Amino acid sequence: MLYRKYRPKSFDEVLGQDHIVGILKNASKLKRIAHAYLFAGPRGTGKTSLARILAKEAGCSDVDLTEIDAASSRGIDEIRALREAVRFSPLQGDVKVYIIDEVHMLTKEAFNALLKTLEEPPPHAIFILATTELEKVPETIVSRCQNFSFRKIPEVILREAILSIAEKEGVTMDDESAGLIALSAEGSFRDAQGALDQLISLGEKKITRELARRFLSVPPREIIENFIISMLEKNAEGGLEAIRQTVEKNIDIKMFLKLILRDIRSAILLSLAPAMKRRLEETHGEREFRFIERVQSAAKKGELERALKILLDSYDARARSYLPQTPLELAFLEIIGQNE
Repeated sequence: MLYRKYRPKSFDEVLGQDHIVGILKNASKLKRIAHAYLFAGPRGTGKTSLARILAKEAGCSDVDLTEIDAASSRGIDEIRALREAVRFSPLQGDVKVYIIDEVHMLTKEAFNALLKTLEEPPPHAIFILATTELEKVPETIVSRCQNFSFRKIPEVILREAILSIAEKEGVTMDDESAGLIALSAEGSFRDAQGALDQLISLGEKKITRELARRFLSVPPREIIENFIISMLEKNAEGGLEAIRQTVEKNIDIKMFLKLILRDIRSAILLSLAPAMKRRLEETHGEREFRFIERVQSAAKKGELERALKILLDSYDARARSYLPQTPLELAFLEIIGQNE
């Protein structure tokens, strides 16, 4: 699996979490590693990878590293066993490190047992807790750890990482295909690498934009552009037809709407913050960026901001609708003034 093959092995290989890496790297250098850490953030953003790197930098050997998945080992018996084991000195390294993944899944009794260990840990023990749901971790646990908040990985970084991995795997890929994978991954390295893994498994040595769009259920650019142009031109028939084509082609409405939102947001940024032009060019393919420039020039003042707000509301309503395209249809009609 690519996400295992290309898992970072050192601080310098960790991407997208510079605000955390810098602190941990310096703490390791100064030998000021704390006894307990809490890594919180979205899935696939490097929490477990960074925990393993920190363990290695702290002087923990493989035999003294213990990883616990709290999703499957969440009871008090497992934590009691940990409390017993932690008393013994390391077998080979300088410290023993315990990584507890998805720590929020522990039972109340297990948390109470863990708390006692965190309050008075032996000097040779380090605990690294990881969670995707920080709000479910008791404050008593949080307060006894150094806390680090992991961020979703920016699309630009994901795209570059995907292109790099594809090259190492002997696969040709263009910027647009890598960008589509980055967008669909929603800030997760693991999801991006998983999607690339599946595309490579198709046996193609060249991943084209058409193949990537078909695999990821991404609508053709023409449909996205027709929808946005119809929105600006107040063309009800054109916009509804674009939505109909999306449904007919069995394309995910969520992905369709996400691409529309991205284009409109980028056009707003281009209009209000011209200095971001270079960054937007890096995020979008050449054709996409030219279209965004066209949208930015054609839109009236405040028009895109209003459309973005209405479409964001429809994005939230989509999951609750019997027909997922209905909120988008209603939003489109509201934008062009046909349902007022």
